[in-house]
Amino acid sequence: MPGPADPVAEPPAKPPAEPPRAPRPIIERIGLAAVAAVLATLFGGVAAAAWIGGEPFLTVMGAVGCLMTVWVGLLTLIRG
Repeated sequence: MPGPADPVAEPPAKPPAEPPRAPRPIIERIGLAAVAAVLATLFGGVAAAAWIGGEPFLTVMGAVGCLMTVWVGLLTLIRG
């Protein structure tokens, strides 16, 4: 059976405050979006090859990977 709380104990420490977020420089955002575009192209190629090869599951997985990569690339450009 636990005893009463110790009235002398210190309160738990507050977590450190996060530093303010600064947006990334535009050149960095463009570079990251370019990398995302290359990867999206590769995922799209996998989806197309799987579609031609008659693999529906791999087609869906490649297409979803392509769309998610495009989405993240666009968010990188917009939000920074």
